[in-house]
Amino acid sequence: MTGPAAWRRVTGVEPRLLDAALAAVVGAGGLLYLLIGRGPDGEAPSGADAVAAGAAVLLLLARRRAPLPVLALTVLGETAFTVLASRPSPVLAVTAFIAVYTVARTVRRRTAVIAAALTATALYVVVAYPMDSASDPEGGAVFAWVGTFAAVGGTVRTWRDYTAAMEERAQRAEASKEVEARRRVAEERLRIARELHDVVAHHIALITIQAGVAGHFLRDRPDRAEVALGHIREGGRTVLDELGSLLHVLRQSGDDTDETDEAQPTEPVPGLSRLGRLIESLTAAGLSVRHRQAGRPRPLPTAVDLAAYRVIQEALTNAHKHGADAVADLLVDYHTDALHIEISNPVRTGPVPDAQGTGHGLTGMRERAHAVGGSFHAGAGADGRFRLDVRLPLPETETPADAPGGSAAEPAATTAQERPA
Repeated sequence: MTGPAAWRRVTGVEPRLLDAALAAVVGAGGLLYLLIGRGPDGEAPSGADAVAAGAAVLLLLARRRAPLPVLALTVLGETAFTVLASRPSPVLAVTAFIAVYTVARTVRRRTAVIAAALTATALYVVVAYPMDSASDPEGGAVFAWVGTFAAVGGTVRTWRDYTAAMEERAQRAEASKEVEARRRVAEERLRIARELHDVVAHHIALITIQAGVAGHFLRDRPDRAEVALGHIREGGRTVLDELGSLLHVLRQSGDDTDETDEAQPTEPVPGLSRLGRLIESLTAAGLSVRHRQAGRPRPLPTAVDLAAYRVIQEALTNAHKHGADAVADLLVDYHTDALHIEISNPVRTGPVPDAQGTGHGLTGMRERAHAVGGSFHAGAGADGRFRLDVRLPLPETETPADAPGGSAAEPAATTAQERPA
């Protein structure tokens, strides 16, 4: 972004206000010269000086819109004034220098160099004309002043182009980062949707079977039919609850799912019932997990059970990859209305774990927690440990023991238990 918009963004000043202020300063200088000024030979300012001051103000107001025409008109005006008054106009000379700066800052460099050279030559002739001497120092000073203003304008142009290029690069980098983050989130949502497929399909299959049982016993054994209808009602309620909590995930990623990319998973959806095996596999890989379990374990809704398992799996894997001493603490606390998971591990000296990796693992865990209506917090503390705190909501009533996918509690004790590596 270049031009007035770039100037406004960098300085916070409206370019038109700057032009008006500059024109006012030059106009005030011309007015002061009219009041108290004297020419080189002591002559008083004339009406031509008033006309020159007014022309300078108008030219400065238009310099940003038409830099080359303004420069040409200024040089012509200075030439005409010198011929008529037999001396150069200081106001028009200053205006010409400012016009050279504007041309060097806005037009192409080659054009700016040619314009500056022509301007310096023309002003040199104008200044030397009344002096009747081409070697007069004032004539030589014209080249110095024009060169200085042209150099400043070129420098400002280079700085502006460099700033615009850096900003464009930063915007492209930020855009590519956001695209990559959205892609990672979409991939994680696809994985959640595919895992949800097994949950929904299983419940629908049970509902279909129980509906057949109810139809079979409806006339002869209405009590058995009533039991089957109760199972249908419970299964339908479970499906609706899980679909409601994950609907926003499927709405954004379901349409883009390519079912031919991968075969649909056929193994049971993992849950906290497999937590022991997960810890054993991590122990075999070299991570010492200090596992504590508090509260009264009970079967969980399938979506919550799956989210809890995946969050623990990803967090312990990150602790093994990025943590120090290959040690991690895991707390699984069953509350009345929520499942609380806390994982902590010592961090290595230097960058914290979330700054070492790409951050996509944390994004996936956050998506899983939010998909079931839970909360997710992660970060390094002042004690040198990285903590992950997750709370997943649980229903008021416990999931029936025979509900598919619910995690089977390991020990049913209410006290905490240790699982050393």
